[in-house]
Amino acid sequence: MTGGVVIRSLDAEQAEAAISALSEVLIDCVETGASVSFMAPLERAKAEAFWRGVAGGVAAGERVLLVAADAASGEILGTVQLVTGQPENQPHRADVAKMLVRHAARRRGVGAALMRAAEQQARACGKSLLVLDTASQDAERLYERSGWVRVGVVPGYALLPDGRPCDTAYYYKRIA
Repeated sequence: MTGGVVIRSLDAEQAEAAISALSEVLIDCVETGASVSFMAPLERAKAEAFWRGVAGGVAAGERVLLVAADAASGEILGTVQLVTGQPENQPHRADVAKMLVRHAARRRGVGAALMRAAEQQARACGKSLLVLDTASQDAERLYERSGWVRVGVVPGYALLPDGRPCDTAYYYKRIA
């Protein structure tokens, strides 16, 4: 627990039950400019379809879904995923995906708590290497403070929600 935040892993049934709240987080992040695979405005139906797919990945054992919730209200403030279903020649690694924190909850340790929990979950799954990409300078600072190593940047790799191109930085972290 960090500053009144509880981190927990959701099973597939819990993920299904949280689709509305998770969609709110995703929509908030897209509305505030996060390059997380969606364009603005993000329709609720599209956000919910995305989270149904994530719940399916959790059910299939290919993903771990973590959420950060306010300890008092239970409101979901952020989320991160570990994509553990990798090719057979990469059983030692996982991808960190969709690290999202509501705009109003940023700079309160939520992202750092989610990343620590993701690393713990990865270790519990037998992973020794994590990789991620980001188009956010704030996220880059968080990852670098947490010991992640920047590999490089691909210019113009993706689009921001408003359609402008953005660079994407790639990181890794050995956790064994």
